[in-house]
Parts: sequence; C-alpha cells; structure tokens
Amino acid sequence: MPPRARARALLALLLLALLSACNSLPPLLDVGGSPPTPARGTPLSTIGPLTSPPFAPTLPVSSPAPPVAPTPVPATGIPAPALPTPPGHLPRDIGYDAGAWAVLFSPGARGEQANGQYIIDKLIGYIDAAQSSIDLAVFETNLTPVAEALIRAHERGVAVRWITDDENGRDADGEEGRGQFALLEAAGIPVRDDLRSAFMHNKFILIDDRILWTGSMNLTTNDVFRNNNNVVVLASPAAVAVYAREFEEMWGGQFGPRSPSNVNGQTVQTAGGLPITIRFAPEDEPFDSLVQLVGLANESIRFMAFSFTQDELGEIMRRRAAEGVVVQGIFEVRGSETAYSEMPAMFCDGLEVRQDGNPGTFHHKVVIIDDFVVITGSMNFSDNAADSNDENVIAIADPAIGRLYREEFVRRWGEATAPDVSCEE
Repeated sequence: MPPRARARALLALLLLALLSACNSLPPLLDVGGSPPTPARGTPLSTIGPLTSPPFAPTLPVSSPAPPVAPTPVPATGIPAPALPTPPGHLPRDIGYDAGAWAVLFSPGARGEQANGQYIIDKLIGYIDAAQSSIDLAVFETNLTPVAEALIRAHERGVAVRWITDDENGRDADGEEGRGQFALLEAAGIPVRDDLRSAFMHNKFILIDDRILWTGSMNLTTNDVFRNNNNVVVLASPAAVAVYAREFEEMWGGQFGPRSPSNVNGQTVQTAGGLPITIRFAPEDEPFDSLVQLVGLANESIRFMAFSFTQDELGEIMRRRAAEGVVVQGIFEVRGSETAYSEMPAMFCDGLEVRQDGNPGTFHHKVVIIDDFVVITGSMNFSDNAADSNDENVIAIADPAIGRLYREEFVRRWGEATAPDVSCEE
C-alpha cells in the first residue's frame, strides 16, 4: 500500500480507536449513486499551499461526479421525497443527494436561492413520508411550511415531539414572523425547552427510527436561504438510536452537565458501511476527541467556523502547520478580529486563513482532515459551546463525503478575503 493510502487507513483506524471501543474499520461508503470513491491506494487530489495574493488554491478540486436523483429507499422504510428538480439536474453546489444519504449546503446570500428551497422540500418530503415518529431537537424555527408538514404528520397518527431552546425558541415565538411553536401546540404536538441560560443548540431530526438529519442549519429562513450551512442526512437506524438516547434524556429534563455520557457505542455504521462517530456536549467532552483527531492529520486540515475561540484547538492547528501540515481556515467576519478569536494568532503565525465573504452569516462548524474525515454538527469552536450548551458533533470517515465538503470549502474560499490584521508586537 502506498504511504499516503497507508496513512489514510491508519487515520481511519485511529479515529475509531480514539472515539469508540471498536477495533476495526468498517468498509468505506459504497452506496449506489454515490460519488465515485477512489480505489484504495489512489490518493485524492489536494489543495496545495497558498502563496501570495489572491491566495487561490494551487490545485483544483477533482472533477465531480454527475449529480443524481435520490435512489428509492426500500419499501420497508421511508420512501424518498420527490425531487423539486428533474433527475440529473441537481446543481452541484447544493451538495449530493443519493437518497440513502445526502450532504447539502445552503446557498448563502449570494448563492442560488433555489438550493435553499431544495433543502426545505427535502425535509418536508421526509416529514410527509413519516410513518411512526418524528423527534426534533432544533434550536429555533420560523419556517411555517415545516410546522404545517409536522401538523399533517401528527393528524395522520405520527408521534411528533420538539425540543427547543427557551430564549431563542419558545420565548421568541411571539416575535414577528414567528408563532410556529404556537401552531404546533395548538394542534396537539408537545414542545419542550431547556429552561436554562445556556443554549439547547442542537439541530437534529429523527424520523421513524431510521432517518437522521443533522448539521449546522437551524430551521429558519436566514439559515436556509442567507447563511452558509451544511446538512447531513443518513438512513441509519444505528445512528438514530444514538441520537434517540440523547433526545430522551433531554425530553426528560437532563440538559447540559446533568446529561449522562454514553461514549461507548457511539461509533456505528450505516447499512452502506459508512463509519460515523457521534459526540454530545458537554457530557462527552467532544473537544478532547477533536483535538486528538486534528493532531493525527497527515496532509491537511481545513476548517469553516462561525466562532473559533477555543485555544487548545487553535494551538494544535498552529503546531501541525509548523510541522508541515497544510492548514487553511475560513472565519465568520464578526468577532474574528477580537482578542478571543484564534484568527489573529493563526494569521500572524503564517497560517492560511481568510474572513468569509457572505453578507449574511457564515454559520458552518466544520473541520476536514486529509480530505477524508469530516467533523460537523451544531457545536461552535468555543469553550462555552462545549462546556455549557447542548450540542452534537458527528465525525464521518469517508473520502466521498470528504470531497463534497472540500468542494464547499473551495467555493467559500473563493468568496473570502485575507484579513487586515496587524501582527506588530
């Protein structure tokens, strides 16, 4: 096995060894209709080091696979929703939708707004196809079409429950453009919140004990159409079972530090063989695992961050850059130049970092390691997020999904600009 492929395989094994009790790596993703995965031993193309302005990547992202419509889910499960676009015409910058799994990116203020509508239609399609249960742990919402779809599901006998944040969810429901929780409760759908100052900041949805929807996107107009976000959809009863335990704990009133840790058994795989590892904050201390994973990078670390103030994560990235690993990152402009942000220290140490170009909000919380391991979820890279909020983090080891996130990184990198930061003592 060539050295690069051997290093990648070792990283995957260490991923599972660090984050679970598993002793071997499940097969890589091999789902019909998925982006082609390079044969073992074939290196993925990478983005080379950035040099002088305009700091463009020196190597392009490898040619994408042709987009496809979702493949039908087996009759025993949930049928895939109808596509809002004809098969074969799914824009690449949405991401990739293979039915059994999907990676989707909201368009941002400068993107194609139809991409955001595709994401809403995808979610409503799953809700309309639900047969037994829908559990939502979602920070906030102002999407009436989603609330109406949940009411339709409830009226046909589907058990629907929603856990939200108190300040930004239930308490904000009386604001202009809101009222969706009132609609749900008037229809008989139970809604609970965390009743504490820290945030119930999760954004995950569980459908029929089979479909997991997670990522950085709140169910709001801004997050779907204006902000940059990512969504991961997996048809995986095993992953849903892990999230369902967390949901039941919160439904029973166990939030934040009061929530028990269940680290063992949190590494699972989909029916297609996709290895995924799940962590919940604060009880599972996800930054410990994230810092270890970043320390294992062989070639590259790329991140997209709404908020990045966590010193230990910033320090390990600077150290790996000094050791020759390519480190590139995009920061949300707001707050990125403060004394708390990791951006000034990274920039002044010569790391390749930029500030985002979205006039809305750059809301990603993503780390991509060696274009192979993707870490995403609801958790910002801050001690407050990790120590106080209820958050979820999912790590996926697969080159096909890694490539999709790398493509999103390159799209957003092209919009971003080099910071104007003084590095004088």
